[in-house]
Amino acid sequence: MTVSAESNKVTYAGNGSTTSFSTVFTFAANDEVTVTKVVTATGVETEFTLGTEYTLTGAGTGSAGTVTISTSPSDYTPASGTKLVVQLKPDFTQTTDLPRGGTVSPADTLEPMHDSRVRQMLRLKDDVDRSLKLPIDETSAAVLQNATLRAGKILSFDSTTGAPITTQEFGTFRGNWAASTAYVARDLVKDTSTNNIFSANTAHTSSGAQPLTTNTDSAKWDLIVDAATVTTSTAAAAASATAAASSATAAASSASTATSQASTSTAQAVISTTKAGEASTSAASAATSLSTFQGQYHGAASSDPSSGLDAGDLYFNTSANNLRVYSGSAWQVAAVATTGLLAASNNLSDLAAAATARTNLGLVIGTDVQAFDAQNAVTDAAQTFTVSQRGTTTTDNDLSFDLNATNNFKCTPAGTGTLTFTNITVGQSGNILLINSGGHAISLHANTKGDANLASTISTAGTYWLSYFCGDGTNVQVVTSAVFA
Repeated sequence: MTVSAESNKVTYAGNGSTTSFSTVFTFAANDEVTVTKVVTATGVETEFTLGTEYTLTGAGTGSAGTVTISTSPSDYTPASGTKLVVQLKPDFTQTTDLPRGGTVSPADTLEPMHDSRVRQMLRLKDDVDRSLKLPIDETSAAVLQNATLRAGKILSFDSTTGAPITTQEFGTFRGNWAASTAYVARDLVKDTSTNNIFSANTAHTSSGAQPLTTNTDSAKWDLIVDAATVTTSTAAAAASATAAASSATAAASSASTATSQASTSTAQAVISTTKAGEASTSAASAATSLSTFQGQYHGAASSDPSSGLDAGDLYFNTSANNLRVYSGSAWQVAAVATTGLLAASNNLSDLAAAATARTNLGLVIGTDVQAFDAQNAVTDAAQTFTVSQRGTTTTDNDLSFDLNATNNFKCTPAGTGTLTFTNITVGQSGNILLINSGGHAISLHANTKGDANLASTISTAGTYWLSYFCGDGTNVQVVTSAVFA
């Protein structure tokens, strides 16, 4: 058998139906072949097991073999969105032991040995083809740093030598720090208690409170922008500039004095020179401090600056009237004006229009809520009425009275019926004007209680005044007057 081609691997796209795949390469034994399924979206690799997920034919034939995917009792057919990689992957061993004497067959012994070496080199060729390589004209070895130095870093190259090095990369700006939030390494957050910017060095779920310098997870954060130091440096720069100006004024005054006082001219000249030097040094220091600050603070502008930006830079937006900080990729609002916000201590007295606020809340006095009136009746205190109180009278001619309708009723029955009450409520009482001019027979409902003669009395033609009272929420007690003349 010969190895006439450099083919050592073939990749097929799954479609959910194809189960037979050519190896495209020759192989001496089944254990020289691996079959791997790869999920395209995630890159997850699953190596199939011979005899379980697939079968293999063609070993030692000198021709390409065939991989047949098993479909029963479990179906391992590669689905859409997956790839099937068939790879020549022989072990790096040599198992043929040549005798010290005697005859050795070139076809049966030597050729298989050479074929095995070629297949092993094809496996190495596949690994080399998929590895990073230096250009052909470079001779220096590219050696990585040790695991401790490169852990959690990204690979980059030295700007002078081109040697591999590892560097830190800023991650994603996550806005203001918050408790109970999952952060990953290199996440950037703002500590709103100090306006400092921090980078996470360890993945964790946050806890505790700000400032992060004293937080329980403070060791998991690295300070990137020290806003307090920037503020201090600004103040120091301003103070140094003032001191420089004062020193320059003092130097000029000393020079004038030297001119008018000849006896001390030499000494004053020395003092003037010294002061001028100090003033120059102070001015230079102030300029350096100011330059450093100006590199971070871009001043006031109506729109976001777009050049010379670094993470942590600041500027004041005059259009929105707020301070903004640059995250490394976008400007974020760092502080907002409190104009127009309600103060808790004012108890809503700082509303521009209380009446409008009540309207927006659906609390218009006289429409949605009742205005206060000391003369309004209440239900939980004894009342003394100084004017007449009247209830409405409801006409109901069917002898069935709904106590939810009113307390007083007028009834003129047109035929026989049953004196009935519905929606009976404890404590309700009232009156019924019964005009039974037809002398219709009237019976009592089981829940309507009266004396033994009540039904026969009101069944007699005439007009009656009935008074009722509910004492238990179930029954209604009724009494009647004699017939009115």
